[in-house]
Amino acid sequence: MHIYIGKRLLVAIPTLLIVSIFVFSLQKLLPGDPTLAMAGEERDPQVLEFLREKYRLNDPVIYQYGHWIANVLQGDFGMSLRTNQPVLELIGEKLPVTIQLAVMSMIFAFIIGVPMGILAAVKKNTVIDYVANIIALSGLSIPNFWLGIMLILLVSVRLGWLPASGYESIFVDPVRSIQTMIMPSFVLGTALAATLMRHTRSAMLGVMKADYIRTARAKGLSERVVILSHTFRNALLPIVTLSALLFGELLAGAVLTEQIFTIPGFGKLIVDAVFNRDYAVVQGVVLCTAIGFILMNLVADVLYVLLNPRMRANL
Repeated sequence: MHIYIGKRLLVAIPTLLIVSIFVFSLQKLLPGDPTLAMAGEERDPQVLEFLREKYRLNDPVIYQYGHWIANVLQGDFGMSLRTNQPVLELIGEKLPVTIQLAVMSMIFAFIIGVPMGILAAVKKNTVIDYVANIIALSGLSIPNFWLGIMLILLVSVRLGWLPASGYESIFVDPVRSIQTMIMPSFVLGTALAATLMRHTRSAMLGVMKADYIRTARAKGLSERVVILSHTFRNALLPIVTLSALLFGELLAGAVLTEQIFTIPGFGKLIVDAVFNRDYAVVQGVVLCTAIGFILMNLVADVLYVLLNPRMRANL
């Protein structure tokens, strides 16, 4: 297992290098000059030149990249051009928010998607199956921003059950923090639930055709035991690996959802950084997001091996 993980990590290194090159190169295509925003209204030429020299903006792009990646390898992601705050410090402030949102979204996705997928598979070609597929299709089709606005109007404005927006750290006020995260997590969770439902249904139907399932029924086991202990257990493999990948996507930040509910996570941070031409923040956030997604891919690969005895035997 250790050798397998080591090989996967070695594959991740060139991937991260390529990602870093793309991140650094593409942000250079953003229109505008960040020093113009930093120099104030007067925009004194001497001040502009000083800022360009300070942040090495006059150097060739290849030298800028080399300087940046060398600092990144030492844990220095640079300083925000807008707030003059270390980028790593900004990431440290926003990352817990995004992780909390991702975890709560996955909880909603599991609660809704997995039971619906099991029911749809067990009740194949019945009304329950058709209704579950319609709900899943609706979850994939309804835009997150529209669902979020409708929830704010209904749950917050009319019923007054939950706060419409804002965020409170779970370490400061856990109850308030969960209240502010319920609606955005539900919005993201419904879309993920639709994906999980379809994959759960497909995996369950595939396992239910296996010979050992027919053998379990022939032994006189109850349908509940056959479905939960045998079928669902063996169908978990694609569900778990898919869940790890979906969690990795959530770490990238749900831009529209965070904007609608005013959640200070990665999504809002990257949008603000792009509008402010804050190159260092854009580079740092995107690179950290790529690292998170690659790590979740590694987790998915490891879980696949742990859940599949045949893969373990081949290691």
